[in-house]
Amino acid sequence: MENVILVVHLILAICLIGIVLLQRSEGGGLGMGGGGVMTGRQAATAMTKLTWGCAAACLTTSVVLTILAAQNSAGSSVIDLLPPSDGGAEAPSVPGGELLPPTTGDAPLLPPRSE
Repeated sequence: MENVILVVHLILAICLIGIVLLQRSEGGGLGMGGGGVMTGRQAATAMTKLTWGCAAACLTTSVVLTILAAQNSAGSSVIDLLPPSDGGAEAPSVPGGELLPPTTGDAPLLPPRSE
């Protein structure tokens, strides 16, 4: 079921990309080319209606896939995969201490700067 919806979602996404690329450019961003999105109502062409329908279907399949993924992972966590501890509350340690800054005795000597 999930694979079928995923394939439909991918086909819808590819169709949406193709439909958007086929549309006529309005010129300018955010409707600056006159009669755009920001300037009021424009005529809804067949291409615009097809874009809205494809976008709504793509959004719907996204929500359905999210719900299915949440149901499949319910009750499981990455924390459940960790081995049980021995009961002591110890602070996590850095292996080998290589992430810690060097102390004064461990600091490498820098060559003198020639200016």
